[in-house]
Amino acid sequence: MAGLINQIGKQIRILRKNRGLTQEQLGEKVKLPQSYIGGVERGEKNISIETLERFILALKVSPSELFGTELPSDKEKILDLLKVLLQNRSLKEIEIIYNLSKDVLSAFDAKNAD
Repeated sequence: MAGLINQIGKQIRILRKNRGLTQEQLGEKVKLPQSYIGGVERGEKNISIETLERFILALKVSPSELFGTELPSDKEKILDLLKVLLQNRSLKEIEIIYNLSKDVLSAFDAKNAD
């Protein structure tokens, strides 16, 4: 069980940092002191399901994002950062960014095909 506690703590740390939050800021969102957040991230605290739910809501993630069997790869971390960047954008803005991304990737693919 200690492995799962450590895994969740590491995931919380990564997600917190990706969102530009300090431990104190996350603590304010979940209504827990900074020292407790640090203990959770280090795998020293055995948190309740209720507390876990508060973390999920504060970090705006799905439960599965905390229960991955492995730490996220660098690629997954960057994909999460993109998700954070787009989260508060309008649907129209997201569609524009999507279409721009498709165009850029098409250009990359055409260049690599040569």
